[in-house]
Amino acid sequence: MNKHFTLGRMVIYSGLLFFCVVYLMPLFVMVITSFKTLPDIKSGNLMSLPQEWVGYAWNKAWSGACTGVSCDGIKGYFWNSFQMVIPAVAISTLLGAFNGYVISKWRFRGSQLFFSLLLFGCFIPFQVILLPMAALLGMLGLANTTAGLVTVHVIYGLAFTTLFFRNFYVGVPDELVKAAKLDGAGFFTIFFRILLPLSTPIFMVTVIWQFTAIWNDFLFGVVYSGAETQPITVALNNLVNTSTGVKEYNVDMAAAIIAALPTLLVYVLAGKYFVRGLTAGSVKG
Repeated sequence: MNKHFTLGRMVIYSGLLFFCVVYLMPLFVMVITSFKTLPDIKSGNLMSLPQEWVGYAWNKAWSGACTGVSCDGIKGYFWNSFQMVIPAVAISTLLGAFNGYVISKWRFRGSQLFFSLLLFGCFIPFQVILLPMAALLGMLGLANTTAGLVTVHVIYGLAFTTLFFRNFYVGVPDELVKAAKLDGAGFFTIFFRILLPLSTPIFMVTVIWQFTAIWNDFLFGVVYSGAETQPITVALNNLVNTSTGVKEYNVDMAAAIIAALPTLLVYVLAGKYFVRGLTAGSVKG
């Protein structure tokens, strides 16, 4: 029995290792290509290690690559993305927490209909709102600005964040809120003193979800940003599709890795909290 169990585990681990290698293979190719010279890329095998390890592609991707008519690299767009992502994630998460609290613990007439309509927003394709949102940003004077991009991502992400927090707060006993009311706690006191301290797991889930979705977004970035406010995804697309000069695949790969680093670091550092947050409250005892 023990031998069979050990053999079964070996098969499972071998299968997991195989799929892990297959999944990470594109990243491996990107990394080694970014350290190759152009002659090495053209003459060597895609999977081969560099004959000479060079890092100029990274320097050029950061501060010298051409993204359209500009040849200042992607560093400016990298910081543009941070200026957009941080406030958008913070605002949409806090508003989602507040909405989830109201819908789950302070039910009002039509609250379920309101939640259903809000939930419907999760399934609206991006393309449907492009023209109405462009008109709204124009009327507000936010067209082609970072503030406009933040507004778009907050509005579109609010349905998801509300859903996350509402489902989490439903699992919090109503007796806790009722006891606080009997002790004289009001609407905001209950939210800030009782529910928010319990919300760390779902905050981690929402922050990771929103950060990844907003950072990786291309459609809203290319439609609603201006030349000086474009996020990293738009700059990366412009860099890869630049048709002048020699095609530098090593620079393209380095730029792609730089663009992916923030989300990669978020998952590496906070991935376990993401899983814990998703499973929090799933088992009732």
